[in-house]
Amino acid sequence: MKKRSRVIITLLVLLVGLGAFSAFGQTPQFLKRTTFKTDKFDFGVGGTVEIAGAPVGSISVEGTQKNEIEISAEVEVQAANEADLAKLAELTGFSLNESVGRAAITTIGLNNKKTLPKALKKIPKELIGLPYKINYVIKVPHYCDLIINGGKGDLTVTGVEGSIKINYLDTNAKISLIGGGVNATFGSGTIDVTMPNRSWRGNAIDIALSSGAMSVHVPWNLSAELDASILKTGSIENGLTELKPRDRKVPISDKIVAAKAGNGGVSMKFTVGDGTLKLKPFSKP
Repeated sequence: MKKRSRVIITLLVLLVGLGAFSAFGQTPQFLKRTTFKTDKFDFGVGGTVEIAGAPVGSISVEGTQKNEIEISAEVEVQAANEADLAKLAELTGFSLNESVGRAAITTIGLNNKKTLPKALKKIPKELIGLPYKINYVIKVPHYCDLIINGGKGDLTVTGVEGSIKINYLDTNAKISLIGGGVNATFGSGTIDVTMPNRSWRGNAIDIALSSGAMSVHVPWNLSAELDASILKTGSIENGLTELKPRDRKVPISDKIVAAKAGNGGVSMKFTVGDGTLKLKPFSKP
């Protein structure tokens, strides 16, 4: 009997121990709260709008005919209890820095205590680094310059004609270009670029993706100096049958395209490190 009891006790100890170990290894379950923060102010054409996104979250920028900037932010915070949620919801959002011809929209979050203002240095350390996400929808004047820095999340840019600079870590991006100039660098994801106009009104285009898939849609009768390349692994799927090599010693291949489209013109460069690069024409009218 004693032996049986000892066996039962041993099994119970093992079960309790395994349960404690399992609980220890589980990811903490946080509560979530979503709030909405907005702002709108006058802003003339020709200015520069700078956007610093959250570590996680989407950014959608739309050009309109209004001389104003309108910001809508969906803010999601996570914490272990309601009190912490309320505090994080109050502190997480964005700040504005307005000056003549320039507006900077900067995300505020407790992801890094070193970057917090002095007034927030006394925040309890257990709140620092808790996950949060901000999804932005920002409307800007049609004619303006854009600077966008983002972490992980979707990106959409439409209706903006101006100089566009983008740095994004991980994204599924849809960019519809009208004119201006573009310099964009992406870490990973899928990039979809559309250029509806045969003649590009503006400066050079340079878009690079470290890892993933890029699709470039251009008019079938495009005029430009077109360069496309795969730096490491992957291939180019070239659907632009009218392209001609700029140098007959450098033929068009599935790794590199150095071509003259139509009558030539502005330099357009598309680069993928590892992945695929598709060059696609719009249908003929």
